[in-house]
Amino acid sequence: MVVAASRIRRIHAPNRRAALAAALLASLALALGPGLATPALADSAYPARPIKLVVPYTPGGATDVIGRVVGQRLSLALGQPVVVENRAGAAGNLGAAAVAKERPDGYTLLLGALTSHSINSVLMASTAGFTMDKSFAPIGVVGRVPLVVTVGPSVKAASLGEFIALAKTRPAGLNYGSSGNGSPQHLAAELFKRQAGVPLTHVPYKGSTPALNDLMGGQVDVVFDTLPATQGFIKGGRLRALAVTTAQRVPSIADIPTTAEAGLSGFEVTSMFGLLAPAGTPAPIVARLSGALKEVMGQQEVKDALVAQGAMPTFTTPAEARAQIAEEVARWSAVIRQAGIQPD
Repeated sequence: MVVAASRIRRIHAPNRRAALAAALLASLALALGPGLATPALADSAYPARPIKLVVPYTPGGATDVIGRVVGQRLSLALGQPVVVENRAGAAGNLGAAAVAKERPDGYTLLLGALTSHSINSVLMASTAGFTMDKSFAPIGVVGRVPLVVTVGPSVKAASLGEFIALAKTRPAGLNYGSSGNGSPQHLAAELFKRQAGVPLTHVPYKGSTPALNDLMGGQVDVVFDTLPATQGFIKGGRLRALAVTTAQRVPSIADIPTTAEAGLSGFEVTSMFGLLAPAGTPAPIVARLSGALKEVMGQQEVKDALVAQGAMPTFTTPAEARAQIAEEVARWSAVIRQAGIQPD
């Protein structure tokens, strides 16, 4: 009988160990919660519940509108609600940093102003709360917003070439307004100064509206601002557009030349928007989101909605998005360093 009992123990001990291991894994799964405990199962079932899409700016702006258009169509493509949440503050850093800290399970995403985030991650490195290369898993770029070189009625220049010539004759006499220190508009003007070889003085404002108002009033001479912010004033004849900062002309203001056509080659600046997930998001989930985004960005209604916001719709793969973000960071890091720009 002793021998028989011993044999029984030898036969059943592994089974008991397996049962204990299974129980331990089950406990661990409950502790970790859905999305981390069983990644293979979670990835194959994704998405199984609503997705939160964080827009790091206030409602009504270009980023918000783009986020809501893309989010609505992603809901249809993914078969789950995509709920937009505005988390504004700290020049977009608050919302971006919050997403960077979220669980990487594909249920919290960022519709980011990628150019602004790239600048902030360098200029405000100690306070931004994220880095573009380590904090996010890029899903794709969805659009780029052109900048327009605009002057007010007091500036006697009918073309970009004439403006550059005028600026060179008045070393301390011309100034440019921007929507704030460290903004894409600020850095675009600093890049222009270096490439065109002209001296300009920076006058920062708290937003585009006061800068453009002072441009129309003659308090500043030139502003490099986005098409959505300027096109109403341009079409209304209150501002004069000298060039768009894109490789091709923009259909909504097709009579305005590009900077290259106007004589300044190599000066191409846009504000880039795209979809990001927290770093560490599993590759199958990134692929699922990328496929859905490709479907969304191929829809004419989505393209039309982005064009209405002054954006040029596009689609990139996650790898292409990562490369383009790295280019933005490298480019603006150099401008910040060369111009000696410091955070406020």
